[in-house]
Amino acid sequence: MRYPRASTAAMTGVILAALVTLTAATARAQDPVKVAPKNFKVLLENERVRVLDFRSTAGQKIPMHSHPAYISYSISGSGKTKFTSQDGTTTEQPNNPAGATWHEGDTHASEYMGPGATHVLLIELKPK
Repeated sequence: MRYPRASTAAMTGVILAALVTLTAATARAQDPVKVAPKNFKVLLENERVRVLDFRSTAGQKIPMHSHPAYISYSISGSGKTKFTSQDGTTTEQPNNPAGATWHEGDTHASEYMGPGATHVLLIELKPK
């Protein structure tokens, strides 16, 4: 059975739209708990916040992941962390035990550069 040209064109458009949607969803970074379950543990989650317990050792790389706006509170770790954004830009931030830092929503990979280990609480804010 032959289909009219309009139906073939419409079907091609639907298939292309589906492929673009799937590609965009795959390219987006994932939940840190899913990409690094050995490093991130959910301590509390409700409709307003999610509190994550993060632990890592020097040299351990955490794959690309996303956070909404959040506050980090460093419990331990005297080294620094290297963050790599989606475009490949890198920044380094020192770990300051007992220090709290505000972060806008972000997508990055990270690596604690030591020495030793780090322990950080992250309080992710959910949109109202």
